[in-house]
Amino acid sequence: MPVAALGRLCGALAGNDGEVGYRLDFGRDKLGTDYVDVHAQASLTMICQRTLEPFVLPVTVDSRLGLIRQERDEAGLPPGCEPLLVAEDGRLHPADVIEDELLLALPLVPVNPDSSLPDAIVNGGAPDQDEAQSQENHPFAVLRELKK
Repeated sequence: MPVAALGRLCGALAGNDGEVGYRLDFGRDKLGTDYVDVHAQASLTMICQRTLEPFVLPVTVDSRLGLIRQERDEAGLPPGCEPLLVAEDGRLHPADVIEDELLLALPLVPVNPDSSLPDAIVNGGAPDQDEAQSQENHPFAVLRELKK
């Protein structure tokens, strides 16, 4: 499925290039709970919040969603199974499910793991070595200035 077909997801991205590979496996567990296993992979273009440059973030989703008809049924889901509220008619829109899971997998603050801060920023906030050494030798130098 093309990333461009997922409108809500595209709103969180820097670009809508690429495709989403997915697989949905439906079933019923030993307790009789209907579920869908969602497996999706995509390379999504995001803006790095450290460098403000676009980068490609590989996203993989593997989750099990318990299909429920009413919110109170959520308590009966087994551990590790997230609830998915299904409409009264029982229809499920696979693209919406995949899009929801991809949105949940996005980082709150995307940062390119290959990026680093510029040296000017890293070293800019640190005092010079001579200044730091003079402060070490004279801890009450500030008080002397106040006395004047």
